[in-house]
Amino acid sequence: MFARLLVVLLVTPIVELALLIQLGGLIGFWPTVALIAATAVVGTYLLRREGAAAWKRFNERLRAGALPGNELIDGVIILVAGVLLVTPGVLTDLAGLAGLLAPTRALIRRYVSARVQRGVAHGITGIRFGGPVGDADVGASEPGRPTANRWRGPGTDVPGHRRSPKEPDGTSR
Repeated sequence: MFARLLVVLLVTPIVELALLIQLGGLIGFWPTVALIAATAVVGTYLLRREGAAAWKRFNERLRAGALPGNELIDGVIILVAGVLLVTPGVLTDLAGLAGLLAPTRALIRRYVSARVQRGVAHGITGIRFGGPVGDADVGASEPGRPTANRWRGPGTDVPGHRRSPKEPDGTSR
């Protein structure tokens, strides 16, 4: 994981700089600066709009007594998209805009959901509700250690979960 992060942190700025230099050579320095500024303005507008809409859907889902899974994933995607838009560069701006546009965000959400479900199914990813976080949680899944408030796998057998009208059979969507 650390190696992948290191590669991303080293390669991304180099690629971004090369693309900005190429773009500057094609359209000029000031148009390149204007393009970067325009993506920041448009991105900020989309970030506020989409973030507010995701927050509203999240709260509506909570009021209905359902787990806001898609809404949480959307919120994280929107947050990451905002960070990418703040980072100057062509690729990061494109990736950020993709995270803020609803159709591409739906594709990203499906991918992320599938990855999380695979991780839960294989025991790589665990979901915890309540309790200590951080170092106090180390070893909670070891044999003989209590696993209270731990949820693994599909379904809505989560402490305090109330089924929404859209989930009559108790399966998660």
